[in-house]
Amino acid sequence: MGKKKVRTTKYKKHIGQIPGALVYTGSKETNPLFIESFDYTPDSCTELELKTVEEAFTYKSSNSKTWINFNGLNNISEIEKVGKHYNLHPLILEDIVNTSQRPKIDEYDDYLFVVLKMMYYDDNELLISEQVSLVLGSNYVLTFQEAEGDVFDSLRDRIRTAKGRIRTEDADYLLYALIDAIVDNYFMIAETMGNKIEDLEDNLFNGQTKDELTHQIQDLKREILKIRRAVYPIREIINRIDKSDTDLIEEKTMHFFRDIYDHVVQVSDTIDIYREMIWSLMDMYMTTISNKMNEVMKVLTIIATIFIPLTFIAGIYGMNFDNIPELHYKYSYHILWLVMIALFIGMLVYFKRKKWL
Repeated sequence: MGKKKVRTTKYKKHIGQIPGALVYTGSKETNPLFIESFDYTPDSCTELELKTVEEAFTYKSSNSKTWINFNGLNNISEIEKVGKHYNLHPLILEDIVNTSQRPKIDEYDDYLFVVLKMMYYDDNELLISEQVSLVLGSNYVLTFQEAEGDVFDSLRDRIRTAKGRIRTEDADYLLYALIDAIVDNYFMIAETMGNKIEDLEDNLFNGQTKDELTHQIQDLKREILKIRRAVYPIREIINRIDKSDTDLIEEKTMHFFRDIYDHVVQVSDTIDIYREMIWSLMDMYMTTISNKMNEVMKVLTIIATIFIPLTFIAGIYGMNFDNIPELHYKYSYHILWLVMIALFIGMLVYFKRKKWL
């Protein structure tokens, strides 16, 4: 037997912990804390890389709009400082550092807390999934990521260049823009997934080896389930925002959130279609394997059928009895060969007419 695979669990770290205890469950435990801020008004924008979390505290009471992005969830003590200054509930901080948290929204008196899964493919077309936590305040949005690298570069450019309405709107529009950037990237994910499925179909009909196809199908199944778990809860999040009576989101911004809902429904439908296609490819693959096996069995059955009468004749005249008249005839050997060859050819002709060969 092969060596048993060692499995690990993220949830073991939470066993025995009190509610609200901050336990980082990710794998990037050595990442340094990186903080960037965008503080803007309709006429100006200040982009800074903050050296300490204390530098982010002054933005809470400013008259401008601010986006502060924290990278490095493993820095528990620094995140606790942020939570204390911005009056974040301990359970919020616990969810921020718990990278296996399901996408959701929590509503508090002074802020909204949203958890999403940011996904993208790297250069090797490996699916990368990272948790992003967003906190909407009256004039700020805080985002927490596990490491540097995200899908917000286009949003950063819009803030720097005052492109669109981003700098003329309140913080609720900034929250919309961040969620919209994550959801829009799901379309890229869906497109890449579609290309992978097309490649798999080509490989299936081009006779790729069994092990390679099996691994590709299993990888696609895992990817589609991961994407589905990330996308589907967003509909619930947008519904909660739409039905909320919070003063943090203006009615005019609600129209933009409803547009996100339409995008999520479209991505969800695409993912469902791809999921069915993957299952169909699995069935097709199993059918192909079964057909190949049937072809092999058919050939072996025909060979065995041909040799049954020949074996029977050889068995008859191979018995050790003295009184077998044909054994003493001069041309018995040649006649026996003629009969066996005639049987062989006759059965081949019969199988051909039946289209079994």
